[in-house]
Amino acid sequence: MLRILRKLNFQVAPTGAPLAQERNFLYVQIDAIGIGLANAASPFLPVFLARLGATNFQVGLLTAMPAATGLVLAILVGNFLQSRRNIVPWFSAARLMVVSAYAATGLAPFLVSGDLLITTILAIWAMVTIPQTAVAVAFSVVMNSVAGPSFRYDLMSRRWSVLGLTSAVTVALVGRVLDLVNFPINYQIVFIGLSAGGLLSFIFSSRLKIPDTPPRTSPPGRSIVQRSQDYFKLIGEHPDFIQFSLKRFVYMTGTTLAIPLFPLYFVRELDASDSAIGMINMAQTAVLLIGYALWTRQNRKRGSRFVLTITTLGLSLYPAIVALTHQVNWIILFAGLAGIFQAGIDLVFFDELMKTVPVEFSATFVSLAQSLQYASAILAPILGTFLASQIGLSGALFVATGIRLAGFCLFAFWTPQKSAA
Repeated sequence: MLRILRKLNFQVAPTGAPLAQERNFLYVQIDAIGIGLANAASPFLPVFLARLGATNFQVGLLTAMPAATGLVLAILVGNFLQSRRNIVPWFSAARLMVVSAYAATGLAPFLVSGDLLITTILAIWAMVTIPQTAVAVAFSVVMNSVAGPSFRYDLMSRRWSVLGLTSAVTVALVGRVLDLVNFPINYQIVFIGLSAGGLLSFIFSSRLKIPDTPPRTSPPGRSIVQRSQDYFKLIGEHPDFIQFSLKRFVYMTGTTLAIPLFPLYFVRELDASDSAIGMINMAQTAVLLIGYALWTRQNRKRGSRFVLTITTLGLSLYPAIVALTHQVNWIILFAGLAGIFQAGIDLVFFDELMKTVPVEFSATFVSLAQSLQYASAILAPILGTFLASQIGLSGALFVATGIRLAGFCLFAFWTPQKSAA
């Protein structure tokens, strides 16, 4: 396949990358196609629940449940993965399990109905929160190993561009299918069909070849207290990691607070059709291709600090702009602009985090960073839906904007001490 792509002058990896790394780049991009197909179902899952009559609280649980499990188990999962010589098999298998939940969601209406259907769907997604946690931890470790310290922007911009293009096209088609077919069979067809992307992802992500890491376990005979002291001592030796993770925690709180609010706002305030919601999501994902190329160039030209500052500021304003807008066409435009800034945040958050992580303890540090992110995601969606009930969806979106702006200010005045990678 690499030979064919070379004849077509299609560059899957940066010039000068070794053959093994070039092959890994290719597998990562094919894996992105599979995940892009599966991810196209993601924006419609809370919409499906809302149309089934789920409460604001139940919609919020879709975001809160993985966060709750991750907060409790991420560090344990990280320690488990740190003790594996190679985590690729665990990564690919866990993600297949997560994507399979879409197929289970599509099958559920054949078996149950009414309030029990909503409960069943929530139970399905509760069961896959453990593999979701494993994917969240393993993803950064695997991608960082594939890219190395020099090609993070190159790898992730390519991967997320492929993923974004696949998702954008598929989401637009999905919105059309949902409008043409009666409810709920329309959602069932979509969820079952798109879950096939998980198989494509599994086939190619399981072929990734990364260097083995000597398993690291605590010396025998040490108590829990002693192991905990060793753990916090290790973390304390990397202040940049601590500072970046805490600042990202604040910003992500504003992000996760708004996640359940957007579909609720589109359905209940705008009375948007499924096609319109599909267009909103397509606009936000289609421009990612432009955004990844733009911010990769800006990183080379002006540095990651510029990318970090501009993108966190730009995306901070999106919830407030949505709250002030009552026409779908304008929402589509603003979603596209937000997608450009989101592309930069995707790249710079990954790059800045991995700069602060010691390579030999990647799983340990990434799991702690994920735990902090999960902590913000536990209460923020529930808080967001609670605020929506008290001050309205628009008011809650303004609160999300305020928290994001606070995170932006923290990043704007942050001066890293050193890099670990």
